[in-house]
Amino acid sequence: MAESVRELIAEATRELSDAGVASPRVDAELIAAHVLDTERGRIFTYENFSPAQANSFKSYVDTRCSHVPVQYIIGVAPFRYLEVEVGPGVLIPRPETELVAQHAIDTAKSMPGNPVVVDLGSGSGAIALAIATEAPNSRVLAVERESSAFVWLKRNIANLAPSIECKQADVADALQEMDGQVDIAVANPPYVNSHSEMPFEVSNFEPAEALFGGGDAGIEIPGIFAKAASRLLKKGGTFICEHGEDQGPAIATLLSSDFVDITLHTDFNDRPRWTSAVRR
Repeated sequence: MAESVRELIAEATRELSDAGVASPRVDAELIAAHVLDTERGRIFTYENFSPAQANSFKSYVDTRCSHVPVQYIIGVAPFRYLEVEVGPGVLIPRPETELVAQHAIDTAKSMPGNPVVVDLGSGSGAIALAIATEAPNSRVLAVERESSAFVWLKRNIANLAPSIECKQADVADALQEMDGQVDIAVANPPYVNSHSEMPFEVSNFEPAEALFGGGDAGIEIPGIFAKAASRLLKKGGTFICEHGEDQGPAIATLLSSDFVDITLHTDFNDRPRWTSAVRR
């Protein structure tokens, strides 16, 4: 028997709220949109779920009640103008990272010809995909080491921007054939420090290797990324790196020997979140 869309969403919202989910109504509607194969804004144009849809909806809500990220459940995460496929093994793109991508896009658009852009530690490919689709004159390369994330990177590139060149490699020695030839290097490296407390659904479900930056301060891996950027960039090339809100001074110190114009930028909530710098 068909079941009311409105009633099941209301019931799911109560269940998710009782389970301690931070955004119960939004998540219930996102799951409904996924089940109905429509946009979230159109779910109430449907009066009922079919029996099969109702069963799927309830199952997905039960999964969300256990704090599996909703993006993993519905299989996609929004990033700028794109929907990027995600699932276990890959970091879910965050809104804050959209500003990192924006700076890379603006920088690429300001350059003549076909600027070469490298996304270091690309994960799902969100940054690389945004650059390739919004600054289409760029030659974009994406580097990712982890096999569990590389699967998603290849899938998203194939679906959204096949022109991107992707390589499975460690950032530390990737693309050595391009040393000194890159115009823009951009990165959202692991940077969480060892004593940070994170939400359960992040710490228990998202990959630790994409989160923790190494050492008490969380800047060991960002330091590796900075060295790779220094190696790859041509003189005057731009490095753009996301980091924790308390890591700006440490990142500036890491960059000081090889870069000038080191600038700290804030995120949507006015927190210091990323740094740009120019290769000497």
